[in-house]
Amino acid sequence: MPSTDRARLARLLAAEQEQYTADHPRSRALYEAGGNLFGRVPMTWMNKWSGGFPLYLDHARGNRITDVDDHTYVDFALGDTGAMAGHSPAPTAAAVARRMGELGGITTMLPSEDAQWVGEELTRRFTMPLWSFTLSATDANRWAVRLARLATGRSKILVFGYCYHGSVDETFAVPGPDGTTVSRPGNVAPPVPLEMTTRAATWNDLASVERELAHGDVAAILTEPALTNIGIVLPEPGFLEGLRELATKHGALLMIDETHTFSAGWGGATRAWDLQPDIFVIGKSIGGGIPCGAYGISEEVARAVTRHTETGEADIIDVGGVGGTLAGNALSTAAMRATLAEVLTEEAFEHMTSLASAFTEGVQATLDEYDVPWSVSRLGARSEYRFARPAPRSGEEAAAAHDDDIDAYMHLATVNRGILMTPFHNMALMCPDTTREDVDLHTRTFREVVGALYA
Repeated sequence: MPSTDRARLARLLAAEQEQYTADHPRSRALYEAGGNLFGRVPMTWMNKWSGGFPLYLDHARGNRITDVDDHTYVDFALGDTGAMAGHSPAPTAAAVARRMGELGGITTMLPSEDAQWVGEELTRRFTMPLWSFTLSATDANRWAVRLARLATGRSKILVFGYCYHGSVDETFAVPGPDGTTVSRPGNVAPPVPLEMTTRAATWNDLASVERELAHGDVAAILTEPALTNIGIVLPEPGFLEGLRELATKHGALLMIDETHTFSAGWGGATRAWDLQPDIFVIGKSIGGGIPCGAYGISEEVARAVTRHTETGEADIIDVGGVGGTLAGNALSTAAMRATLAEVLTEEAFEHMTSLASAFTEGVQATLDEYDVPWSVSRLGARSEYRFARPAPRSGEEAAAAHDDDIDAYMHLATVNRGILMTPFHNMALMCPDTTREDVDLHTRTFREVVGALYA
């Protein structure tokens, strides 16, 4: 197994950086002119792009993005899942245009017919009978956590080290020494010590889960079916079934967040793997790029909530901290209806999953050819490589596998050759517009770039 030649990596990285800077003068100028934006970008995480400044968007369609310097890219990032339906899918664009232009009423605080259709479709796919809408999965997680605490009368949630559930305060936690819960490195100003709100366990370690549940104060286990924002860390056989059993045994709810793992199939991992959540969360992709999110709850959770609301103890209609003025607006529900009905269909997922399988095989072939100490994992239409072999089995192992210099090199080298990978990690996502030719381009590019480092 070859080790990474750091001197060679430094030379390759410098050359790719020079090329990136030379190729994108307009993006660089716009970034330098962004003095009225915090971090010079609309949202500070946009600085995550390698190269010292981000690419600036001119236009995008399907799985193609063109920047202001007139370079067009095959997009495997797809808005870090937000554009899993592709950029501006025609049915979604038509539905949004009709709502905005023909019908009017982007947001009115009134329900629309589309909302019930979307609720029925989400039930058909993900089994939860009752739904509420939000503007993001972060909001859906945040509000659902409140309902879980109300329904159970318990104060804490259990999460896994290096999980990701948006910017929910309670989720930026990792297991600390001696069974404590501590704040994840880099967490911005947690309002209280994390041990007051959260218990943290280790992914794929049921003993660590039971140890935390045994305290009797956990309202819900909040988890993805596979960790995704730290590389794809798949569940080992029996792990998810064990979570369901332990939640029931210890009186906690099981809350499944499929915002990223929706890539597993038309009904997410919940349907593909026959999961049985009490609360379900999804966001990003179901609106075709229009901000949206949703959470579903079981009839049992609904009854537990309404017992408290009917007595006046809690208020989920006005001031109780669940909801937002723009949540469930007519524009987002129209977008969700069109995207789910006409874009992210069962046939589309079959196409996307087949391409992701080919993508993964292409990456693995290069890793085998050069005996590179990395691994690649796939979750339906999503594939990702990690700088570790064997593949990490926990969030902590995945975090330890990060390498800033290799990461920067891979991202810059692929961008310079016309491919966009997800800036936060090395994830590639297929959309309905992705083609086998796009995948083959990545396979050739990956072999060239990795071979330059390890051959």
